[in-house]
This record gives sequence, structure tokens and C-alpha cells, in this order.
Amino acid sequence: MMRPSVTILTASMMLALTGCTMIPTYHRPPSPIANSWPSRVSGSNNTESASLANWRDFYRDPVLQDLIETALVNNRDLQIAQHQVEAASAQFDIENAALFPTLNGTAGANVQKMNSHIWSLSQSDSPFYMRQYAVGFGISAYEVDLWGRIRSASRASFDRYLADQLGRESMQLSIIAGVSTAMLNWVANNQALAITQQVLENRQHTYDLVKQTANVGTGTQLDVAEAEAALHDAETNLQIYMRQREQTLNQLELLVGTPLTSKIRDELDHKASLEDVVPFPDVPEGLPSDMIARRPDILSAEQVLKSSNDDIGAARAEFFPKIQITAANGTASNNITRLFQSGMGAWNVAPQITLPLFDAGRLTAQLHQAKAHKREEIARYEKTVQTAFREVADALSGRSTYLAQLHAQSALVNAGQKQYQLALARFKGGYDPYLATLVAQRTLYTAQLGAITTKLQQMSNTITLYKTLGGGWTDTLPKPKISIENKIL
Repeated sequence: MMRPSVTILTASMMLALTGCTMIPTYHRPPSPIANSWPSRVSGSNNTESASLANWRDFYRDPVLQDLIETALVNNRDLQIAQHQVEAASAQFDIENAALFPTLNGTAGANVQKMNSHIWSLSQSDSPFYMRQYAVGFGISAYEVDLWGRIRSASRASFDRYLADQLGRESMQLSIIAGVSTAMLNWVANNQALAITQQVLENRQHTYDLVKQTANVGTGTQLDVAEAEAALHDAETNLQIYMRQREQTLNQLELLVGTPLTSKIRDELDHKASLEDVVPFPDVPEGLPSDMIARRPDILSAEQVLKSSNDDIGAARAEFFPKIQITAANGTASNNITRLFQSGMGAWNVAPQITLPLFDAGRLTAQLHQAKAHKREEIARYEKTVQTAFREVADALSGRSTYLAQLHAQSALVNAGQKQYQLALARFKGGYDPYLATLVAQRTLYTAQLGAITTKLQQMSNTITLYKTLGGGWTDTLPKPKISIENKIL
């Protein structure tokens, strides 16, 4: 009869021995940033978005939402990050599996040919055969995790898995911001192209007019040359903005991960200016600086730090004895026909203990290395927090200055429009040469392009602020989608 209770009892005993670890108590490093943002930067008085969290609440433009949703499915960088998370999860399962014995089924036969006279069994030289058959199941070289070495390695692997998962979320934020910025760039180039086409038409009309006045003697060939140069300058700018519009479309398709549908292309074509894009919500007033702790890249850096802390526990456990157990339970017989008969049961348990006595300092060096890695990750975590603080502070400072710059740029466009109209009227009336009109026209054109650029920078800065705040400005930290308690340890 087989005795499965022996193996089950042995496995239960081994599992009971596991449990403790030598992982140092983890303490989050103190925040290396100020408790508040610099006094020169702040949010707006608008509290509409005080609990903004979902990206759809921020990116409200329907066309932009369609582009983002498509990118979240098709973007290859995001797919790569997802596969890395899956690989990290599988690696944790591999590490975690070492905590449990591996049960194998075995069946074997051993046949030996022997010469009978060697054993003085007979005077004959005829050989005889020794046979042994066995069937059973058991475990081989299972390490009892008495000091938590395997458990520490398993926790380190799990923390690295969480770091990869949070890294994917950080990449998702970047891709969303990248898609949004690319669409804004396309609209801005489309708007600049439309203005340039209008300027080209005006300069063509002006060139024809100047050429006509020169033919009748009221104008000069210098005016004609200046008008012609201005015309070709507009033609050059038209090609530049046509090229830039196509390039931004290519960039947008790369980020989205698939060619744009005709429906989205038509919707994009209807956005003649940045004013046609649904505006983003304003950041509320009085956000604390410690809210950047919700950023996925900071959370990911902390998980890497925790994994280095876990590695110290594994390095410490290496100094203590390792206990390995091999056990088997089954039947054995020298006759295969009697293998499963009563009384053929066989079992064995073979524990082994290994104590490190001399290793030329290898284990000590491994522990020092683990501690050095932890100090390295502490510095990297603190640098990540400081970088995040700087990024948010820059975006907040840009918010107020871009609004003032937009107001000034709008006034500049209005003034340039008046200047151009007056200069054109005086030229047509014969009071001024064409040069004054050309200067006014170039001033207006530059002001109009500057207004587009400033508006684009202001909207892009708002996107950057949303991204640097971790994808919103709620006062709660995101919880991991999975915890180590969800796994069998």
C-alpha cells in the first residue's frame, strides 16, 4: 500500500517552517522638496476641476478623445510596456513557485547483468540478472525557506512587477499627452497655412497693383521688385507649412498606432484654428506639493526602492544554513507483476543541511552590494521627486505668463491690422511708397503667426501640467491593481 500521508505530512511541515524574513523595515525617504509650490506660481481661482482624475474629464474634445482611445489600443510603445508587465508578472510567479515543493511522478526500472561465479553462487559461468522496479511520487531538493531567502526574493520580484506596471501607466500618460500635443500641432499648422494662403493672395493682388502703377508711370520698378520678393516669400512659407502639416499628421498616426479613419480626418479638417478645440479645464488654486506623490513614475521609483530593500533580506539569509529535503513515496519490487501488490510500499525522506563556513568574503560582499543598491535607489527616488517638483513648478509658472502673453499678442495683432490698413490706404492714395505697406504687412503676418504659436504653447503647457500632476489633481493616491496579498505566499 502507498502511504501518501508521509509525503503530505512532510510537505506540510516544510511549509510550516517558512514564514519569517530578514527584510529591513521599509521607511519612505523624507520628501526632498518644499511643502508648497514657489510663491511666484499658482493655479487659477477656478475650482471646477478640483477632483479631476479621468483623462476624459480633461481632454473634452470629441475628436481628441477618439484619437486617444485609438492610441490606447494600438500604440506600439504601450503594447511593449504591457508585455513587459506580463513578463514581470510571470517572473514573480516563477520566484514565488520556489516557496512550494515540486511534486513529481516517477517510474523506473533497473536491470543489472551479473556473473554468478563472482558471488560464489554456483560453479557455472552462466550470468544472472538483478531487477528492480519502482513507481511513486515525491519531491526533490526542496529548500525550506526557514530564513526567508526565497520569500525575500519573491517580494523583490513582486515589487519590480509593480514598478513595471506603474511604468506602463506613466507611459500611458505620456502617450495621451503626445497624441494631444500632436493634434494641436496639426491644427496650429493648418491655421498658419490658411493665414499664409490669405497673405499670398493679398501679396499677389498687391504685386499686380504695383506692377500696374509702374506701367502707367505712377510707381517705380523698386516697388515692383519689393512686391515680387514679398510674393515669393509667401510662396516659400506656404510650402513650409504644408510640409509641417503633413509631418505632424505622420507623427499623429505614429502615436495613434494606425492610419486615421476618414471620419477622423474629416473632423480634423473642420478644425480651422486652435479656438475650435474644446478648451482644457484650469488647475485649481492651492494644490499642495506633496500631491505629486501620485505620479506613476514616482510610485514606480518607490517600488524599485522597495525591491532593493527586499534584496537585502535575501542577502542576509544567505549567511544562515540552507535546509533541503528530498522525499519519495511509492512502491518497489524486483518483479514487475508484484509492483502493486500489498506490502510493496516504499518511502524515503532525505533532509540535508548546508552551513557556509568559508567563501572568501563572497556573502559579505553580496550584502554590501545589496545595501549599496538600496542607497542608489534612494537617491534615484529622491531625484525623481525633485524632477517632478520642477516640472510642475515650470508648468504652473508657464500658465500665468502664457495667459498674459496671449493678451499682449492679441493686442499686437489688432495694432498690426490697423497699421496695415492705414499703410495700404496711403499707398493706394499715392502718399507713401510700397515699402511702408510691405513692412506693415510683414508686421501683421508675423504677429498672426506669433499668436498661433503662443496659443499652441499655452495649450501644450496645460497638457504638460496635467501630465506632470500625474494625470489629474485629486487628493487621493491611486491604489495598485494587485497586491502581494492576492498572491499565494
